[in-house]
Amino acid sequence: MAFQLKIVSAVPRSWILFPLLLIFFLLIIVSYGAVEANNINVTGVGLIIDVNTRIGKEEKIAMEIAAQNYNTTSKTHKLSLYIHNSLRVTSAAEEMIREKKVEVIIGMHTWQEAALVADIGGQAHVPVISFAAPAITPPQMTLRWPFLIQMATNGSEQIKCIADIVHAYDWQRVIAIYEDEAFGGDSGKLALLSEALQNVGSEIEYRLVLPPFSSQSDPAKFVCEELVKLQNNTQSRVFIVLESSLAMVTHLFREAKKMGLVGRESVWIIPESITSLLDSMNKSVISSMEGALGFKTNYSEEGSSDYKDFRTQFRTNFRNEYPEEDNSDPGIFALRAYDSIRIVIEAIERMSGNTSSLEMLLNNTLSSNFSGLSGKIHFEGRQLLDTNPTLRIVNVAGESYKEIDFWTPEFGFSLNPSTEKNDTTNTLAGPVIWPGNLNGTPKGWEMPTHAKPLKIGVPGRTTFEKFVKVEYREKPQKDNYTGFCIRIFDMALHLLGYDLPYEFHPYNGTYSDLVYHVYNKTYDAVIGDMTILADRLELVDFTLPYTDSGLAMIVPTKSEGSPLMFMKPFTREMWLVTAAILMYTMLIVWFLEHQNSPEFSGPWKKQMSTALWFTFSSLFFAHREKIYSNLTRLVIIVWLCVVLILSSSYTANLSSMLTVQKLQPNVTDIEWLKMNNLKIGCDGDSFVRTYLENVIKFKPENIVNVSSQDLYPGEFKSNNISAAFLELPYEKVFINKYCKDYTATIRTNRFGGLGFVFPKGSPIARDFSKAILKLSENGETKFLEDEWLTPSKDLGLQSYWVLYLISFATSTICLLLSIFRSIICPQQHQGPVEGNATRDEESTLKEVVKLLRDFYIKNPGTAATQAETSNTNEEKSDVNENSSRRRETKSTFNTLEYLESSRLESELGIQFRIDIFELKL
Repeated sequence: MAFQLKIVSAVPRSWILFPLLLIFFLLIIVSYGAVEANNINVTGVGLIIDVNTRIGKEEKIAMEIAAQNYNTTSKTHKLSLYIHNSLRVTSAAEEMIREKKVEVIIGMHTWQEAALVADIGGQAHVPVISFAAPAITPPQMTLRWPFLIQMATNGSEQIKCIADIVHAYDWQRVIAIYEDEAFGGDSGKLALLSEALQNVGSEIEYRLVLPPFSSQSDPAKFVCEELVKLQNNTQSRVFIVLESSLAMVTHLFREAKKMGLVGRESVWIIPESITSLLDSMNKSVISSMEGALGFKTNYSEEGSSDYKDFRTQFRTNFRNEYPEEDNSDPGIFALRAYDSIRIVIEAIERMSGNTSSLEMLLNNTLSSNFSGLSGKIHFEGRQLLDTNPTLRIVNVAGESYKEIDFWTPEFGFSLNPSTEKNDTTNTLAGPVIWPGNLNGTPKGWEMPTHAKPLKIGVPGRTTFEKFVKVEYREKPQKDNYTGFCIRIFDMALHLLGYDLPYEFHPYNGTYSDLVYHVYNKTYDAVIGDMTILADRLELVDFTLPYTDSGLAMIVPTKSEGSPLMFMKPFTREMWLVTAAILMYTMLIVWFLEHQNSPEFSGPWKKQMSTALWFTFSSLFFAHREKIYSNLTRLVIIVWLCVVLILSSSYTANLSSMLTVQKLQPNVTDIEWLKMNNLKIGCDGDSFVRTYLENVIKFKPENIVNVSSQDLYPGEFKSNNISAAFLELPYEKVFINKYCKDYTATIRTNRFGGLGFVFPKGSPIARDFSKAILKLSENGETKFLEDEWLTPSKDLGLQSYWVLYLISFATSTICLLLSIFRSIICPQQHQGPVEGNATRDEESTLKEVVKLLRDFYIKNPGTAATQAETSNTNEEKSDVNENSSRRRETKSTFNTLEYLESSRLESELGIQFRIDIFELKL
C-alpha cells in the first residue's frame, strides 16, 4: 500500500514541474519580444484620397505595396497607413493628427484641398505631401505653408503643349472647359492657358464651367443645358478640357456627341488626368471621345526591373481588391503614389533614432534625390522639379487610342523623346484621326451648311455704287448685288477650295454699326467697302486688304487745256521761227530748181505754189517732185533732218500734255480751310466724319454729309462746300467721272485698306486672305481696279475741235468758191465736146507719154521685135487704147490725124509713136 501511495504522489509532482517550465519559457519569449518591440519605430502615414475613383484605387494599391515591401524588409522601422476619404479633408487631417498620431499626410488632388490640409499640417508641424500644385505660385508660399511639399508640377508644361497644338493648326479661338473644384476656382490653369494662347496669337472665346459632379443630382441635364448655351453663343469648335473628373467628362462627351459638337471641323483636347484613365474606361465612353487629343507624362523607368516587379504586384493586388475593374495596369497616378511612400521611407532611413523630429523628417523629405518609377524625384523650392518633362501625345481612335507624337518644352513636337532639334516637326506627326473622320485638318469653327448658310451683311446704301450696289426686287432672295467688292468676293470664293454656302442681306445703316453686327453675331460676315481700322480690329477680324485706303481732299479745278491745245507744245517764238525757216527753205528750193526742173517752171503763181506745196509736204515726208540740182538735194537733206526733230518733239510734248493734263486747284491747304471757316463734305455713314473731327480738327458744324457721289458737284456749284474728303478708292471713282472739273490735291494719313469682315478667330477670314493674295499675285485685282476704279485717260474733243473746225471750214470754202466760179464763168468749165482741153488733161497725157518713153528705154529689144512681127492686132490694140485715152483727154485730135499717126507708128515702130504723141501735145 505504501508503494502505491508513493507512486501516486510522484506522478503529480512531474505534472507540476511541466507547467512551471512552460511558463518560464513563455516569460522568456515575451520578454524578448518586448525588447524587440521597443527597438522598432512605427511611422504613421495619413492618406487623404478618394477610393471611389479609379485614381484613388490605383493610389491606394500602390502605396500599400510600397509600405508592405518596406515593412517586410525593415527591422527597425515600420509604416502604418491610415486612409481617409477626401470629401472632408479638414476634419480628416485633424482626426489623423490628433488620434492616429500620423507624422506625414499624403494625398489631395486639388490645390484648394492641399492648401487647407497644409494649414493644419503647418500648425501641427506635420509634413504634407500633395499630389496637386497651383498653376500660379502664390506669393510667399513657403512662409505661408512651411510644411507643404508639392509632389506635382504646376501643369505649365501641359498648358504649353496645348498652346503648341493650337498654334500648329492655326486655330484662333478656343473654348475652355473645366469642372469647378469643391472649394471654387480652377487653380489658375485658366489664366495660364489664356496667357499661353495669347503668346501664339489665339484667345479663349468662351468658358464653360461645370459644377462638381457630386453636387449635381442630374449632371447629364445640366451639361446638356450648358452646351446649348455654348452652341448658340459661340462659333469656335476647339474644345479644351482643362480639368475634370472622369464622371463629368463622360457626361460631357455623350451630350456633346448627341448635339453634333463632336463631329466634323471640331477639335477636342483632354487633360492628362483623363488620358491616363483611357485604359480603364468603358468602350462606349471611349467611342464618344473619338478623335480627341490628349497627353500623358512619359516616364523613362517603364522598362526597368523595378517597374516590372511593381507592375506584377500591382496587377495581382488590384484584381483581388477590385475585380469589377477591367484594366489592372498601373497609371501615372499609381507610380507617383508609390514614389511618395518611397520619399517618406528614405527620409525615415536618414533619421537617427535619438534626434528624430518632424522638422528633420521634413528636411530629409525635401532632400530626396533618386530615380523613382514616375521619373526623377528631386525638390526645389518645395516643389517637384521636372528637369526635362516629356509628354506623349495620344489620339483616341475607335474604342482605343494610339500614341502619335512626343512633345518637349525645348524642341516641341518630335518623333521620339530623345530627339535632336533637327528631327522636330511643326505639327503632329500623325496621322491624326479627327472627330467625324474628317480628311484634312479641322478648321475648329462652325462652318456654314446649305441648311444654315453663311449670313453675309452687305451695305445697302452706299455713296459710291461702283463698289457695292443693291438692286432691290419684290422678293429679298432675288435682290441683285453688283460692284467691285462683289466681284472680288466672287473671284476669291472660287479659290477657297471648298464649298461655302452663303446668302446676302442688305443693311441700311452706318458702316460702324455693320461691323458691330458681326461682333454680336447678327451677321457671320460683311462683304463691302469696309475700311480696316484699329478700333474695328478689336471687335472683328479683317481679311488682307484688296485695295489701298487713305484720305484725299477733292477740290474744283481749272484745267490748263484749251481749244488750241495742239499749239501748246511749241512756244509762240518757236512757231514763228518754224514758219520763217519754212518760207525761207521754200524760196531757196524754188530758186535752185525753177530753171532746171519743168515742174517748177511756168507762170510765177504756179512756180510759187509748187515750191510751197513741195516744202510743206516735206513736213510729212510726202513730197514727190523730182529734184535736178545737187544743191537742192543738200538743202532738202538738212531740212528733212530739222523736220524729223521738230515733228518728234512736237508729238512727244503733245502726247504728254494731253494724257497728263495739269490742273490748277482752287484750294491747296487744309489749314486755309479751317482758318477761313469753310465747309467741307464727306460721307456721313463712314468713319471719315469722325476722323475729320477728332484728328484733323474740323468743326462739326462745318462738315456736310453727302449721301451720293452725284451730289458732290451740286454742293460745289452751290458753294455749300469748298472741298470734299474721300477715301482713296472713292477718289479714283470720283475723278474718273469728274476728271475735267475736280482734282485730288492732298492725300493725308493712310489707313489699313478695304477688306472683308469676319468674326474674331474665323478660319474663313484666313482662307479669304490667302485667296485675295493669290488674286493680287495673278494680276486679277489690278484688272478689276482698272475696270471699275481707274480714271479714264481718253483724249476729249475739247483739245481738238479747232482742228476739226479748220478742216471743215477749208473744205467748205473751197467748195463754195468752186460753185461760185462755175456760176459766174461757165465757159471756162465746158467739157471736151467743145474742143478745149484743160491743163489738167494735158498734164495727164504728158504722164502717159512719159510712162511709154520709160518703158521703151528700159525694153528696146522688146519694142523692136514687136514692130517687126506680124502681131499687128496687139499693136492696133495699143494704138486704139492710146487713141481712146487721147480722145477722152484732148479733143483736137481728129480722125485723119489718128489714121496718119497709126500708119507712121506701124512703119517706124514705137519710137515714131512716141514722137508723134509729143508733137501733137
